[in-house]
Amino acid sequence: MEGDARAALLTSAIAHLAEHGLGGATLRSIASAIGTSHRMLIYHFGSRDGLLLAIVRSAEEEQRAAMAELAADESASAAELARRMWERVAEPRLHPHERLFFELYGRALQGDPGAAPMLTWVVPAWLDQVTALLVARGLPADEARATARLGLATVRGLLLDLLATGDRAGADAAMELFIRRLT
Repeated sequence: MEGDARAALLTSAIAHLAEHGLGGATLRSIASAIGTSHRMLIYHFGSRDGLLLAIVRSAEEEQRAAMAELAADESASAAELARRMWERVAEPRLHPHERLFFELYGRALQGDPGAAPMLTWVVPAWLDQVTALLVARGLPADEARATARLGLATVRGLLLDLLATGDRAGADAAMELFIRRLT
């Protein structure tokens, strides 16, 4: 039951922040907007940073689930999977989550203790999944791991570029060039 309450609060917080942005949102303002108390958010998430990390983790898990769903199509090449995944992650409705991701990632890299836990899962989870996908499509394991890392860095860099510039056509063209050169 407690997990259901946490999940419901997380879903509400995600919807609220996606619509209104993070800005200067406090735990109290988020709680008020989603119809709960800041104490309930503290109970379930520990702090504002705990809530934000839970939101980013949830968004990342959703993206990895989408990748797994795409990868279930064994007839799709790695290039086609990359194109389909790019279309998904570059979707404008996901931009609020991507902004939050990069904000927290930057804070984690600066050693902020509230965001630092992110560094334990933000890269390894993707590397493991994409490496397995590439191995299943015939790439040797060591090459698959390096290719997964290159792909992750490229996608994150292009997402950051897209958020900074709003140039979807330019980001799409760069991603397509990356895919063609990789394959």
